[in-house]
Amino acid sequence: MKNFKEEELIMYIYNDCPPELTAAINQAIKEDAALNDKIVTLKRTAEQLDRLKLKSPSPKIIQAILDYAAKSARKQD
Repeated sequence: MKNFKEEELIMYIYNDCPPELTAAINQAIKEDAALNDKIVTLKRTAEQLDRLKLKSPSPKIIQAILDYAAKSARKQD
């Protein structure tokens, strides 16, 4: 049984992996209950993350970061 990388499983739950990898994971899920549980957990986590309403930083904060970066770059010159 192949051990899949976390990145491959994330690609799988987002339907973003090559067909041969999808087929391999589908087959492995049928044979490995622990892998199936992991996929279920990853799907649930992805759904929860997708429901989060994230706020962008304020323009004031963004400008402060840019000013700091510019000041730091001048010091290095």
